[in-house]
Amino acid sequence: MNKSFVDLQLNGYGGVDFNGKSINADELHAACELLDTHGVKAILATVITDDVDRMCGRLRQIVEIADADPLVKRIIAGLHVEGPFINENAGYRGAHPADQIKPANVSDAAKLVEAGNGMVKIFTLAPERDEGKKVTRFLAEKGIKVAAGHTNAPMRDLEEACDAGLTLFTHLGNGCPMNMHRHDNIIQRGISLAGRLKLGLVGDCVHVPMPALANYIKFAGIENCFVVTDGTAASGMGPGTYTLGDWEVLVGEDLVCMAPDGSHLVGSAVTMSRCSENLIKAGFTEPQARQLTFDNPMRILSGE
Repeated sequence: MNKSFVDLQLNGYGGVDFNGKSINADELHAACELLDTHGVKAILATVITDDVDRMCGRLRQIVEIADADPLVKRIIAGLHVEGPFINENAGYRGAHPADQIKPANVSDAAKLVEAGNGMVKIFTLAPERDEGKKVTRFLAEKGIKVAAGHTNAPMRDLEEACDAGLTLFTHLGNGCPMNMHRHDNIIQRGISLAGRLKLGLVGDCVHVPMPALANYIKFAGIENCFVVTDGTAASGMGPGTYTLGDWEVLVGEDLVCMAPDGSHLVGSAVTMSRCSENLIKAGFTEPQARQLTFDNPMRILSGE
């Protein structure tokens, strides 16, 4: 069984919220120790939609801690900025705060990149919110992988974004409403661009049920997919109450992360090892599971 993993979308771990009001150096070290114990060789610490200055503060804090701590520097291979340039409509915005979502603009994108001090590796945005694809082009020219996510971009927008430098899709099948057009929807559009886009999928079999997860990967091709946890402070822990930014996250015995009113998911509590086990149960071989949870994300992290 594969015991080495790379997670390109992780919001927290081991009780530590990377989007909390303050990130303690000792807590971040402890989270990285636990990740190391669990076989996770590298992550992208993910900072989600908030006031841009607060997002910048979190990015700077993670960078400062990593620069002073060799273990944190080794485990946190970079940063994933998810938002604030996403689709503002209910369903598509997911757990991102509606009042902080805004159209893409180069000024704010530059602030976020500068705050990451060279560590921003992936930037998730909605192509339909990036007029003229200026931000996509700006980020791609800096060597940052641009991902579509929390989006309902029409096909033409997606294709134009690909021409401008879009190369990834963040958590396909999530960041969209439960009820959509049965044929013309963002999942179908994303899969149709496999090859131009590498498709990320949450591997907890909750965000995307196991049959759908297997189908999406088979349709797109294993070489065009990678698995993430979209984990939160609850990851590696157990049932209880945790946070993701301003959200209170309730985790039951089933380890499903829900908003307090039970209306929607808020990240996950899954680990990469559990994702790998889920892929085996879904019918993939151990080498295929390793490709999805280590080889493919490592290639993305390496800039391929």
